[in-house]
Amino acid sequence: MRIIEGAGQFTAPNGAASDWVEHLRVPDLSAGTYSIPAGGVDGQSPHTEDEVYVVMAGTALIEADSGTAEVAPGSVIYVPAGERHRFTNVTADLALLVIFGPAYGSRQA
Repeated sequence: MRIIEGAGQFTAPNGAASDWVEHLRVPDLSAGTYSIPAGGVDGQSPHTEDEVYVVMAGTALIEADSGTAEVAPGSVIYVPAGERHRFTNVTADLALLVIFGPAYGSRQA
């Protein structure tokens, strides 16, 4: 068992468009916090791992190959490996708890 301190707390990017902090990595999953400030741009590319986002703070739209939806605290979003997606229209600082399975970057493209 491990308590993961700070997971899901917004971290203001230091001169970047977004901030990623990995809190946990084991072979079968990883977890971290992805923060995008209000008005910020999400420039991520599709991942080779499945992922689950839990919105901890903020509001935005998620746009993906499979559709678009408004998200706010409490929203849980599943994005399968390889699906294009990004957060847009970030109207309040967005803090996302992100869980990858298997661990982020562990699969070859």
